[in-house]
Amino acid sequence: MASHQTAYERHAPDPRLVERALAGSRQAVFWLEDADADTRHPELTASTTADLTVVGGGYLGLWTAVHAKRRDPGRRVVLLEARTVGWAASGRNGGFCEASITHGEDNGRNRWPEEYDALDRLGRENLDAFEDDVRTLGLACEWERTGALGVAVEEHQVEELRGEEHFLDGPGIRAEIDSPLFLAGVLERDTNALVHPARLALELARVAADLGVEVHEHSAVTDLRRTSSGTVEVHTDRAVVTSAHVVLATNVFPSLLRRNRLMTVPVYDFVLMTEPLTADQLASIGWAGRQGLGDLANQFHYSRLTADNRILWGGYDAVYPAGGRVAARHEDRAQSHTRLASHFLATFPQLEDVRFSHRWAGAIDTCTQFTAFYGLTHGGRVAHAAGFTGLGVGATRFAAEVLLDLLAGEQTERTSLRMVRERPLPFPPEPFASIGINLTRWSLDRADHREGRRNLFLRALDKAGLGFDS
Repeated sequence: MASHQTAYERHAPDPRLVERALAGSRQAVFWLEDADADTRHPELTASTTADLTVVGGGYLGLWTAVHAKRRDPGRRVVLLEARTVGWAASGRNGGFCEASITHGEDNGRNRWPEEYDALDRLGRENLDAFEDDVRTLGLACEWERTGALGVAVEEHQVEELRGEEHFLDGPGIRAEIDSPLFLAGVLERDTNALVHPARLALELARVAADLGVEVHEHSAVTDLRRTSSGTVEVHTDRAVVTSAHVVLATNVFPSLLRRNRLMTVPVYDFVLMTEPLTADQLASIGWAGRQGLGDLANQFHYSRLTADNRILWGGYDAVYPAGGRVAARHEDRAQSHTRLASHFLATFPQLEDVRFSHRWAGAIDTCTQFTAFYGLTHGGRVAHAAGFTGLGVGATRFAAEVLLDLLAGEQTERTSLRMVRERPLPFPPEPFASIGINLTRWSLDRADHREGRRNLFLRALDKAGLGFDS
């Protein structure tokens, strides 16, 4: 079948409108600016000891530190962050906190069919517990248990949704959010919440410090060494923490463990944020339920409202940088932000006068199973998790509990999961990683232009349980 244009291309706005909408935008992360996420904790300058050292000040590291102190208030916990708390993925994501710990139902059922019901239950329990923590810990993170809308923008996607619980036809979905592109949708009422990403990270760090965690920023860890007595030395440029146990929560950045260096690759995701909508502008699109929003394409978009009624609009391009290196230069990609702006105005032509205030990007830690993998090293004294593939806001809370269970040597329902016990396949080394990932991206784009039909290469990846996602 011949290639055809996607809905976003068929309804593309005048390029002059796109240029005007982007003209005043700045390359800056709205969330980090809004939360004033500057340095708040001292650098580690003197060597010390700890019962537990956590490496990484994003969600996984912060939840681990908080849970560790709640389990054992007398435990001495040190957290080391290379830059500032939440500055990377945890402070610049879309703020979708999903119940799924398997990167969606399809991925979970395909990989772990015999335990999916348990994984689904554990994910829902984790989201409920997250909400309870927001309340009991006083996390001022703009939590909204809004649910989420999945929308079809192509006819073949409508058929995928038929038969789903809470199916919405065209008029039904447009009554929720009014867009000429929306043909149908499905409402997930209880499996998603929204948060302010940077405020969540800063609030978790505040709670951790209040519980007695020693939080240090600008304290990059350079090495791990096991001592003759069985402890682990965690080295920074200026000090050493001698630790009984260590958790590595370094996300997409090069692992301190050689065995994990090929387990994840960085994928850059691009985001726009509008100025606050006026009352009339907001009324023109509805969105009274304030749900999270995503479409069903392989190269998907996600969107949401902020507390002050800005619209965040992100996704579509998922760019793997040549060589697989994380670097700031990859974050300003004019063609990606221009394409996003065009797709936004195609979706909401009634907002042609809206301007974008911020544009940014961030690196996602993608692995071949699309969800976190776990492990122990150094004689069971070092635990690690990575590979959340864009769905880490909620899943990191669950993962922190897994890591603490593993370090304690406890047999729990969490540690008994095959998802926890098994490692996914690694990515190949360069240049083969670039070749394979770029072929996958081309194939996914081709499928979106051919009514979702997956070519032989994608079908082979599906059969092998491999892939590339964000």
